[in-house]
Amino acid sequence: MTAIRSLSARLERVPLSRPWGAEVTSVGVIATHVALTDGSEGWGFSWTPQIGAEAVLALVEHDIAPAAVGRDADPRETWEPLWRHLHEAGGGGVTTIALAGLDLALWDAEARAAGVSISARLGRRRPSVRAYGSGVNLHYPLDELVAQARRWVDAGFDAVKVKVGRPDIAEDADRVAAVRDVLGPGRALMIDANQRWDLDTATAAIARLEPFAPAWIEEPLRADDLAAHVELSRRITTPIAAGENVHTVHRFSEYLDSGAAGVVQPNIVRVGGITPFLRIVGLARAHGVPVHPHLLPELSGQLALTLPGDPFVEDVEDAGFGALGALADPSPVRIADGLLTELPHTGLGLRFRHHPTDAIPR
Repeated sequence: MTAIRSLSARLERVPLSRPWGAEVTSVGVIATHVALTDGSEGWGFSWTPQIGAEAVLALVEHDIAPAAVGRDADPRETWEPLWRHLHEAGGGGVTTIALAGLDLALWDAEARAAGVSISARLGRRRPSVRAYGSGVNLHYPLDELVAQARRWVDAGFDAVKVKVGRPDIAEDADRVAAVRDVLGPGRALMIDANQRWDLDTATAAIARLEPFAPAWIEEPLRADDLAAHVELSRRITTPIAAGENVHTVHRFSEYLDSGAAGVVQPNIVRVGGITPFLRIVGLARAHGVPVHPHLLPELSGQLALTLPGDPFVEDVEDAGFGALGALADPSPVRIADGLLTELPHTGLGLRFRHHPTDAIPR
């Protein structure tokens, strides 16, 4: 048995060229490295935009690394017992985000040892996958939002997603109408409320927004309020997209069993890495629900190439690791004309370079 010999981690703060708000001007990347007893090694990461990066790093260093040493290097065998080991600190959230740092590094080591990319290791189904333009843009004035939508159209995207959840629903309707005018009838439009509404507000807001033909409404309610999602799904015809802040296979199972999720959007890091992500994909497939991975296109895009159906990959404007200069190597993917394709690399192709941390807002 090849075992884990060591796991190390460091925190990198990556400045955003297009801030996600006054308080989110950088993202935290916990870069991980695993060494195995057969001499092979792998690189992975955990990620959190604003909150908890130091806590994730501490969990990796003080709890995951000591518990991982000596265990089987096969992530399929190691993930579940380590998750159970960490469960006292919480079933998901910081614990699963931290566990992704090891899981991704183990999958990277496995693919590198085979001399292939992670998509080839898992079984690539297609040469490219559709990407949609996305932005953290609720704070944008209307003219900036419209200009962003035009940039997406000019870049060849056939689908875009915008934020909703302004205090006045009429303002949301005006903003969505303006974006729809830019897109025309032939492009898909998705809307994302980032958990800002309660049940009655969501019901009223979506009634105002459904005439603009949204492909889905993302996170209309608190992610931990399953009952409200079930009720909202009865009240509206627009599919509910859920998963960005759902952290465990078990919680995804509850969403799927209840029929509340018409679209599943696991964030590969937040659920704990590739190992649980693949289990969530299996659950969604059994329920006939499409999977569109959340954020992180350099990672999500590679896995989307292996998924059944017609997955979407989210490309947040000016937020890719490659575009931000965060990577030590060339980006493993390319997004052009609304399509993501893979570039030559082995493993995940995601090794992070050291960033100077002085003068970077935390």
